[in-house]
Amino acid sequence: MIQVTFKAMGTGVEAWCPDEASAARLRAWFEDVEAVCSRFRPDSELSRVNCSPGGEVVISELFAQVMRAADRARRLTDGLVDAGVGSAVTGWGYDRTFELVQGLDQPPLQSSAPKWALQSRRLIRSPHTRFDLGGIAKGWVCDGAVEGGMATVVSAGGDIRSVDPGTTVSVIDPWGAIAVRIRLGAGGLATSSTTRRRWRAGSREVCHVIDPRTMEPVTTPILSATVVAASAADAEAGAKAVLLQGEDGLAWAEEMDWIEAAVVVWHDGSVYATPGIEIAA
Repeated sequence: MIQVTFKAMGTGVEAWCPDEASAARLRAWFEDVEAVCSRFRPDSELSRVNCSPGGEVVISELFAQVMRAADRARRLTDGLVDAGVGSAVTGWGYDRTFELVQGLDQPPLQSSAPKWALQSRRLIRSPHTRFDLGGIAKGWVCDGAVEGGMATVVSAGGDIRSVDPGTTVSVIDPWGAIAVRIRLGAGGLATSSTTRRRWRAGSREVCHVIDPRTMEPVTTPILSATVVAASAADAEAGAKAVLLQGEDGLAWAEEMDWIEAAVVVWHDGSVYATPGIEIAA
């Protein structure tokens, strides 16, 4: 088993691979998905779809697989996690790689709520719906890497998929301390945070997490939410939904049978968790 690290999809990737050949496949897999799903590459399929004036487009099978994961996230969270909020993400100033984001002199006009459907490889959307696949694609690519035998554990920007029963994960709070250590074992884990990517829009400080109910950056007492689920893509959807649910986030997570456990870091640094979490020493 070898450990590999590299940059992809705007974040750091860390993985444990059986051998060098598997590590090479892993890097190529991440590159393939990024080439399709990156909104920062003007030649990506996602960028072409977002720029397309038509309401219906036939997409590639790889893109369709990611969009199916996005559709699943939307269904699991009753619409609270929606990849169709891309117009609001860019409208609020996150229209380039984060290190180049400069903020806005004033908040933008409100974006229209997303409306879209996927029928096999036919993507149908309203004229103003644009997509941002950053979170879902990262979880999904980790799942694909592990399920495809390229690695036993893959972490991409905090989205983790593992088949190693000994895997434990340290959840880091916004101040750099360990909030909790979780026995993950075989499964998926993801963390969503409002503190890592922030900028100003007029007099308001905002983050990259958009609430589809308002099409504005979320306002929540939770600084970060971590969810354990069967897959990294489901965990990513759960973590973002807990964050968006705010003070009701943990209670909502307890009611979801597809969420195994959840942890939140509150605005005052307090850490709370659902009863089912497995804490590591």
